[in-house]
Amino acid sequence: MLIGFDAKRAFQNDTGLGNYSRDLLRILVSRRPENRYLAYGPRLVSGRLPPGVEGRGPDGVLGRLVPSLWRVAALAGQLERDGVQLFHGLSNELPVGLERRGVRSVVTIHDLIFERFTELYRPVDRRIYAWKFRRAVERADLVVAISEQTKRDLVDRYQVPQERIRVVYQGCHPAFQAAPAPGADEAVARRLGLPERYLLSVGTVERRKNLAVVVKALPGLPDVPLLVVGRQTGYADEVRQEARRLGVEGRLRFLPGVSVEELAALYRRCTVFVYPSIFEGFGIPIIEALFCGAPVVTTAGGVFPEAGGPASAYLDPFDVAAMQDTLSALLADEERRTRMRAAGLEHARRFTDAAIAGDLAQVYQGVMA
Repeated sequence: MLIGFDAKRAFQNDTGLGNYSRDLLRILVSRRPENRYLAYGPRLVSGRLPPGVEGRGPDGVLGRLVPSLWRVAALAGQLERDGVQLFHGLSNELPVGLERRGVRSVVTIHDLIFERFTELYRPVDRRIYAWKFRRAVERADLVVAISEQTKRDLVDRYQVPQERIRVVYQGCHPAFQAAPAPGADEAVARRLGLPERYLLSVGTVERRKNLAVVVKALPGLPDVPLLVVGRQTGYADEVRQEARRLGVEGRLRFLPGVSVEELAALYRRCTVFVYPSIFEGFGIPIIEALFCGAPVVTTAGGVFPEAGGPASAYLDPFDVAAMQDTLSALLADEERRTRMRAAGLEHARRFTDAAIAGDLAQVYQGVMA
């Protein structure tokens, strides 16, 4: 089968949707090599696609002059000319005209956070997102939701029939799933100056990720630092100010420019991984941590138990006392942390490349049947 993908994010985004797109393509080309995969983007960037995936840009002058218009209005015609049988929109949208061109379609919906937390988005952005998402789920032959939480949101908010939705979980980079080379983690620890014990938080430092609750818990914990990896927004300055106010600024350390391999070592060496996000469509850092054997503390409810499994610790993300008590107990209980590591690795098997490839194959076969 010849399958095309909306790969704009794979070419242009370093995190989030870009990681999802590249990882999905990597899994398919390695686990389902019998198909041919074409990745379409308005601007091709060398080295972003896994070997075996062919990158395609606009094939006409207008598309090269106005790539944003090509992606929405002209891509369907190019897919027909290329003989694409199935198109997968990897980032919440589909080009117009697929039905007229005889191209079957799947769209991945990652989350409807903009519908829940309207205050975090400009009104014009919310309207654009809602229009794109609704149009995509109405026109797709099948909708892929990255979690049961996102599936529930699609049913409740957009009235998408459950029988038109398939849940296919996200995976993560192979660096988090593979055993490190001998001495590799120790070399990272020396290079980054890592302490023996530390809390780790990973993800964009924005208000929804709620890092401040961990900072507020630090004064009541043993003298253990909090290391933070992720793109910083203006909220990071608020977090720093809170740390100064509480007298723990010396225990808060942001780590910029961390590679995937270094991040895997950070997960493997951390004492506890903390992910106090208020809401997510899935929460990739949780499964990265599980694959690396890190004990996880995250939010009760929503998608978090799906990602974190039965052995992770869950709490109210606004309850500083609960955060402090939970972290204090875990820092003092090595045996419990060991049990959490083992159970987390077992739960992570739900998110292996083989499981995801099998689920995607079923989705594609269902569309083409």
